[in-house]
Amino acid sequence: MFTFAHAVIWLVVGLIGGSLAGLLVKGRKAGFGLLANVGLGCVGAVIGGALFAMFGLFPSLETIVISLRDVVAAFVGSLVVLAAIWLWSARGAS
Repeated sequence: MFTFAHAVIWLVVGLIGGSLAGLLVKGRKAGFGLLANVGLGCVGAVIGGALFAMFGLFPSLETIVISLRDVVAAFVGSLVVLAAIWLWSARGAS
């Protein structure tokens, strides 16, 4: 069952993953800003968790803890989201 603790953990993991992706892409410490980093990281955590579960890369991602594997999944998922946004905007510009 989804609890308040789960939501807090996902927000923290999402913030870390989104901030790392923002730092990598933008090249500055603030990334995209606090709210954008949290949003990007949370969406990235869901996508990264789904991708890693689909390919069986990190078993037991369904356990809710703040760990390196969760942050890596959120980071990779955030990069996938950023790549999709970039491709969508590049397609619309041409």
